[in-house]
Parts: sequence; C-alpha cells; structure tokens
Amino acid sequence: MDTSLIVALRREARPLATAEDFDYLLECMGDASLVLLGEATHGTREFYQLRAEISRRLVVDKGFDAIAVEADWPDALRVSRYVQHSGDDMSADQALSGFKRFPQWMWRNHEIVGLVNWLREHNLHVASPARRCGFYGLDLYSLEQSIRAVIAYLEQADPQAAVRARERYGCIDHFAEDPQRYGYAASFGMKPHCEEEVLRQLVDMNRQASAHLRTGGVPDEFFYAQQNARVTRNAEVYYRAMFRGRDESWNVRDSHMAETLQALREHIGRGIGRPARIVVWAHNSHLGDARATEMGAHGQLNLGQLVRERYRPEDSFLLGFTTHAGSVTAASAWDGPAELKEVVPSRPDSVEHVLHKVGLATFLLPLRGRDSALTRVDGRLLERAIGVIYRPDTERLSHYFYADPERQFDALIHVDRSTALAPLERSALWQDGEPAETYPSGL
Repeated sequence: MDTSLIVALRREARPLATAEDFDYLLECMGDASLVLLGEATHGTREFYQLRAEISRRLVVDKGFDAIAVEADWPDALRVSRYVQHSGDDMSADQALSGFKRFPQWMWRNHEIVGLVNWLREHNLHVASPARRCGFYGLDLYSLEQSIRAVIAYLEQADPQAAVRARERYGCIDHFAEDPQRYGYAASFGMKPHCEEEVLRQLVDMNRQASAHLRTGGVPDEFFYAQQNARVTRNAEVYYRAMFRGRDESWNVRDSHMAETLQALREHIGRGIGRPARIVVWAHNSHLGDARATEMGAHGQLNLGQLVRERYRPEDSFLLGFTTHAGSVTAASAWDGPAELKEVVPSRPDSVEHVLHKVGLATFLLPLRGRDSALTRVDGRLLERAIGVIYRPDTERLSHYFYADPERQFDALIHVDRSTALAPLERSALWQDGEPAETYPSGL
C-alpha cells in the first residue's frame, strides 16, 4: 500500500476521544437538521456508545427533537412514552420489553438502557411536552401490532370507524402473525391480496388528519395511529415484494423509512413551530447514499439517498462507521440466538483495511467538502457490512460490496478493534471467551 496515502490520511484523521473532538464533529455537521448515524454491524458496542454520545450532544447543544431508529414503530413508541414521561412503564428495561422480535439484542442491550435513562432524565427538565425529545421507529415489520394499535385507537376515538377498520384488516388479519406466509400466498395467487383494503384504511386516516389540520392540528395519539396504518399498508406491499426479488422489497422498506422520517419531522415541527431536528440510527447500508455503491448500480435505493434527494445539501449529514477486527454480537441463522463471534480482520482491498493502516484506535475522517486522500486509492474499494447474521466462512460473498465512501458519506468514524454489544438476555452462545466460528446476513 502506498505509504504516502497513509501519511496523508493520518493528517486528515481526527482522534475521537475528548469533548473537544466531539465539538469538532458537531462543527462538521453544521446546521444539518437530519443527522444520520450508521453502523457497520448490528452488534458492535462502540458504535452504540459513539452514536449515543453524539445523540446526547445533538440534543443538548443543537436542540435536536427526536431519535429515529431502525426499529418497529409500536415498540419504539412505548420507549418514547417512557422517556417523555407519558407512559405507564416504571423502568427502561420495562419500556424496552416490547422488543421481542428477532434480533432482540439490537435494542435490548446495556447501551440502549443507558441512553433511554438519559433521555428520561433530560426530558424531566423540559417543561413543554411538545419539546421533550422522543424515540421513534422507522421500520415496517410490526404488521400484527400495528393493526391492533389502529383498531384500539379507533375503538376509543370513533367506534364506527373501528368497525370499518376491523372489516378492512380482516382480509389480512389471520396472516398477521406470519406475514411472509401472506406474501407467498398473495404473490402466487393462492389468495387475493389485501392491497386495496389496507390502502383504503390509510387514505381514510389521512383524510381525517387533513381535517384535524384545518381545525388546529393533528393530536399526537391520532398521528401515532395514522403511522400504524402507514406501517400496515407498506408492510403489505413489502411482504408481497419479498417474492419478486431482494431489490424490490429493499426499496419498499427504505422508502417506508424515508416516508416515516418525513411524516415524523412534519408532525413534530407543527408542535414546536419549526422544522424538527432528528438524529437517525440505522445500518450503513441504509444510511450511506446507495448511489455510491454496487447495490445502487443494481437498482437499490436507500434512506440516505432519499434524504439527500429530498432535502437541501446543508440539511443532512451522513456519518458512516467502520471497524477492522474484534468481536461482534450476531446470529448464525435468522431467528437464531445471539452469539459472540470473532470479526475476521478486514480484507487488504477494503476501506476498513486502509483505515486500519492509519494506526489510530478510534478516529474521525471528514469527507464532506474536501478531496480526501481516499481518492488516491488505486482501484475500487470493498466495504464490509455485517447485519444481524454473520458468516465469516463466506465473508467476501456475504458481507462485502464495492463502494465509494467519499460519495457515500459526509464523514467516517473508524474503530480499529471493536467489541461485541452485550445483550440484556444472553444465550449460552454469548459468553466471554473465544467466540464460536459460524455462519447469513440481514441488515
């Protein structure tokens, strides 16, 4: 590897350890009101710690209004009620107990407990409920919970509308526990699809939202129910798309995240009288601009790309995270237990390996508005993505893709040797010691 390249990167790199280092990072973000914080794995402790620290600084120093995460809307909303002092839960662990779906460790871990406790304490000193920082989910896997939540809200607010909603959702309700079975049956003509029914319910609620806006504003509880109707509609589309190809279902999911982020930003903004400032947590593969990756060349889009396309350049900041080696929490198969696994040292032709050669334990590499030394790399770079499943035995095929990090992100944080995220519930396969050698990859 060209030594002059490494010398140049060392000049550009900024160690990330002190308060002043984080001050510099916030300066790099400028006036961005949408700060997207990635992760190279779904199970690295340092990524969670750094994102939590950055989020705290954004809330305190820049008045950010919400944290939106790659999680289901109903589960995250329960946490939001707790941190905003409007729910019935008595502890962070109890508020997080809604996260039962695989991969449970992503949100039921010690770092999230610490962040949730901090948010609740912070909000204790915020007099206006509308200005208390919330915690929201962007994902669409909660089909059954979201159907139940829409009906439960309408039973209290409008019993006749609840009857209509129950009839509409009856088309899909008996598949809600296993929506992939619905997607299979509808895609292959084994049952009529329910697209019209779930869309009709969402249109009905959107019409009611417009009426609320004409008479003073959309109440929070109505907005939460409306969002559950949006989840139900988009989940129905997603589960049918699953059987038409990965790119199509991926695009449905990330479009839903972008739609949810926009709706959340507008709703919070109406309550506080300005565009809401939101920090987003999701995997690099969702937040790094897809147009700078080989997946984008194949037709995939993602949340980072959509944010850049829909907002002014100065409104967003995309921060990616990388690691060279260490350990990670991941499963060996979908719905499998959390395991403590060793991360194979990065490939010589990867961006992670180039950053490893810089020789710093943890550092920030600014990319926005400058010509980084990364442009001097001879040839294309691979980038690693470890999701909830890790397959070190097929790592090149399962976890690497070509990308241009300078176009993908506004900055990178590299943690050279990282450690596994500690779940609140540890399986027999998650224990300190030598990680087991294992296996697929979900992001």
